Amino acid sequence: MASPTPITINFITGNKHKLRETKAILGNMVQISNQRVNTTEIQGSLEEIATDKCRKAAIAVNGPVLIEDSALEFRALKGFPGPYIRPFFSALGNDGLHKLLTAYEDKAARAVCTFAFSAGPRSEPILFQGYTEGMIVPKRGQGGFAFDPIFEFEGKTYAEMTFDYKNTVSERFKALEKFKSWLQDSYGIAGL
Repeated sequence: MASPTPITINFITGNKHKLRETKAILGNMVQISNQRVNTTEIQGSLEEIATDKCRKAAIAVNGPVLIEDSALEFRALKGFPGPYIRPFFSALGNDGLHKLLTAYEDKAARAVCTFAFSAGPRSEPILFQGYTEGMIVPKRGQGGFAFDPIFEFEGKTYAEMTFDYKNTVSERFKALEKFKSWLQDSYGIAGL
């Protein structure tokens, strides 16, 4: 008896690094196709942004979609920049993000990853979140992308970790583990 064909999900991202990590973490559990869909991003909480983006993407592709949204919350700044990390990173880079905390003794940060899945245009998005508590430090390491060189977890920045190791401790991994569990329960898909 042949094993069932995994479902195909459109992962809506223009970020090749997120695509690579997502494919590595999900493995053969689902088939990931990739599309870029340009939508206007609302302002709001990370959950509101992810839900809205997922609804719009499901309509745009007329099928099942998975979207991802990241946040970086600085405790000293009461969670800011949070879901607005992308424009802050674009404007300031890692050095500038690190300097935002210069006046504060507290360098604690939380990296948050939210995946939203919709089975199609009339299906309400389901959210899966992962969190990693860490510290903001001066840039270190050559790997990773975005804020990886300044986000330290257990003594190493994400940029100092191997690709495989980061994919076992990151907030993206934690969120996708929840998604995988949901797929197993909802669709009977087992990890391959």
